[in-house]
Amino acid sequence: MDYRKQKLPAVLLVVIFLGLCLQLPFQVVQNLPPQQRVAVGEKIDFQLNLPKIFTDQFEFKIDGVPAFYLGQAAPVAAKPGELKVQVKLFGFIPVREMMVSVVPEIKVIPGGQAIGVMMNSEGVMVVGRSSIIDGQGKRHNPAAEAGVKLGDILIKINGVKVETEGQVRDQINNLGKTGKPLVLILKSKNTQKPYNATITPIFCNETKRYRVGLFVRDSTAGVGTMTFYHPETRSYGALGHIITDVDTCQPINLNGGKVVGATIEGIRMGKKGQPGEKLGVFSAEEGISGNIIKNTNCGIFGILDQEPKNNYSKRAIPVAMTAEIQEGPAEIYTVLNNNRIEKFSIEVQQVIPNGKAEGKGMIIKITDPRLLAKTGGIIQGMSGSPIVQDNKLIGAVTHVFVNDPARGYGVLAEWMLYNSGAISKHVSIRKNEKNDERSIIAC
Repeated sequence: MDYRKQKLPAVLLVVIFLGLCLQLPFQVVQNLPPQQRVAVGEKIDFQLNLPKIFTDQFEFKIDGVPAFYLGQAAPVAAKPGELKVQVKLFGFIPVREMMVSVVPEIKVIPGGQAIGVMMNSEGVMVVGRSSIIDGQGKRHNPAAEAGVKLGDILIKINGVKVETEGQVRDQINNLGKTGKPLVLILKSKNTQKPYNATITPIFCNETKRYRVGLFVRDSTAGVGTMTFYHPETRSYGALGHIITDVDTCQPINLNGGKVVGATIEGIRMGKKGQPGEKLGVFSAEEGISGNIIKNTNCGIFGILDQEPKNNYSKRAIPVAMTAEIQEGPAEIYTVLNNNRIEKFSIEVQQVIPNGKAEGKGMIIKITDPRLLAKTGGIIQGMSGSPIVQDNKLIGAVTHVFVNDPARGYGVLAEWMLYNSGAISKHVSIRKNEKNDERSIIAC
């Protein structure tokens, strides 16, 4: 019998066995994010959390120089810059290419303060439509017939820029008396591209004025939590998620706004299917005052007039890059009563490095018995509460799982820092907080 024929099945079995053994680590390596950041002085460690026997055949080259095999000690980032990383199986089979940005260590003062958020939108947002009953008792909706949709932004009427609900109401009524059509310039909620709508107002017998069949709103307000303060730039980050209109769920196009201090006067406990909330009031005496410059998927950002009061922590701590975050115990800072920041234990259950588009970078679970007894878990107004692990800011609380209030999402602090502008970019940033009951003006 030919010896080579006997050997062939054995070789195939070995190849199949090795293929099965390497399938999982191969997929895990391929799913590594194409870009990530590490701070100067930190290890360039990809933390695949796989047994060494499955991963020590993958070689990492940094800028073409063999750096380490998985399972070995990772090199330390020495200075800011960009590094090209190549991963090869057995040292010669290409598997993955990535870029690692090494950034200076950034330190911030963790927040936890309750804040009042007041935002003005660009123009006014269409939040509803209603029929108009004319003198003959017939129903009309000129705006709907002209193609105006919920969430669209009204920018100008007959060439005049509009900024407030009252201004829109009065302009439509006064121009409607002329009997001539109006030309409205709006931005589509879907494309953000301007478009024109020509509409003839109708006199409404119910309101005794001319209308076009729209409900509009010019601003929003609510209570949230500050995440961090960066002393060198006086910049702050808060909420951890984008602010949307409560009626349309569309992101608000920012046209100015401010943050002020707030005090928490009560807690409505959350339960399955019904998120709870902090009951707060704005308070100028809390020493927090600043503007809002950005409204992004990773939070709101701006500049404070002065360093905010912090009864819990006045010392700046490093911001952790994504690769440094570990599954396991962590803490959040938040206010449950008056203006006193308290610390509570949580667990980081999963890190999601590819979730930046939605601002969902980790899954967290409240484990502190005191917090669970007081709130039932994550509640509205807690968004922005800083998450600290190993004395580093790793993120902020953002969303609650409606059917499991003890669990929810957090945004990564690294993403917030880039959105805020606190970290220079020289090497390369849903559900609302409780809104106030503003009147909605019919137009």
